[in-house]
Amino acid sequence: MSNQALDKAAGATEALYLARDTYFPANPDDKIAKLKAESDLALNLLDSIPPEQRKLLTQRATYEYLRGKILDVLPDYKREAEDHLSKAVKLNPSLADAWLCLGNCIWKKGDLSSAKNCFTLALSKGPNKQILCQLSMLERKMAQGTDNQAELVDESIKHAKEAITLDVKDGNSWYNLGNACLTSFFVTGAWEHAKLLQSLKAYQNAEKDERMKSNPDLYFNCATVNKYLENYEMALTGFEAAALKDPGLSATEEVQKIVNLLDKLDNLSRGHARSKRLASLASSLAAVNLNSSYKRATVNLLSEGLNKAVALVGKVLFFIKHENVAPLYYLACDPDQVCFVLSVYGIQYDSIKEGDQLTILDPLYRQVKFSWKEKFYQFKSFRVDFKEQLLVNGKALTPHQVVRTSIHAQHKP
Repeated sequence: MSNQALDKAAGATEALYLARDTYFPANPDDKIAKLKAESDLALNLLDSIPPEQRKLLTQRATYEYLRGKILDVLPDYKREAEDHLSKAVKLNPSLADAWLCLGNCIWKKGDLSSAKNCFTLALSKGPNKQILCQLSMLERKMAQGTDNQAELVDESIKHAKEAITLDVKDGNSWYNLGNACLTSFFVTGAWEHAKLLQSLKAYQNAEKDERMKSNPDLYFNCATVNKYLENYEMALTGFEAAALKDPGLSATEEVQKIVNLLDKLDNLSRGHARSKRLASLASSLAAVNLNSSYKRATVNLLSEGLNKAVALVGKVLFFIKHENVAPLYYLACDPDQVCFVLSVYGIQYDSIKEGDQLTILDPLYRQVKFSWKEKFYQFKSFRVDFKEQLLVNGKALTPHQVVRTSIHAQHKP
């Protein structure tokens, strides 16, 4: 079989997959049309090889693999693609990319356990970062709707880390780890702050790889992490970048949701700064007793960041409705009538009510202050991630008030 003809077909196949991964037109049908045209070109190159040469055993596995990979470029499952890829791995069991493509093809069919067997069998022949990443992705897919979601996602994180050990500079492996940590945050109830930080670090490492700059999902998912870290400006910038790279993503809608939330937080903070109701509510806070191991402080005495061994007493003024499930947002005030926004993760909706007295232990404080589209936002913000950080009307939250159920993840896993 002509090596030159196979090389041309391989080059056309790489170009085909590059288009799949980097071309995101406003109309998704344009992408399908482009992929069909380029796959036809690649198949024509393969078909130019005379049939008698295709039968030569030495390079037949490569021919079958390329044909199967070309046929599998579109999102829908194709039996013909699976047949060619199955032949390729039988002819050459050490052809790692053929195993990778075969596993992906079977995954499209919906047979997730067989796809996992395919990836696992491939890894038994030697370590491979791409197959480890696909196995990690598959495990997150398999976790959806199961009773052992967290365990499967932990396995996904483990395989993502194994891929990175094979190539610490590979952006795709870091991106996959970021997705695994973000998925873990969602399936455990959207409360574990550490998972968000791990995800953000992984995405930042992914961004160091020039090849990842064409991936709109990286920008979208990183922006999602920043949204839950309440890095509002970085989230807005990231979602806008994702929308420019792929108009088909819901990034523009995410920008609008954040702007709507910020408008509410900013307007409520400003609007109640000097109300008569505020003075009467704040006056009752001076009498609140505190555990002697905590030092009482008001908002203006706190430093940005974590304030250890400090307690902030406040009164809930409003529950702030917004368009996402988590966190819960409240407007509160301290004894000095200073208004602040409180975001609470991992507790039931009805655990805190308007008029409740709160004690925030070891408060995590941030002053939000930035401009976006000629609008200036400024408010004081506190974040609570664990029920142990909060007393409601002097009492600790009970275990049944804690939320540890999955919320809908909007990122691409």
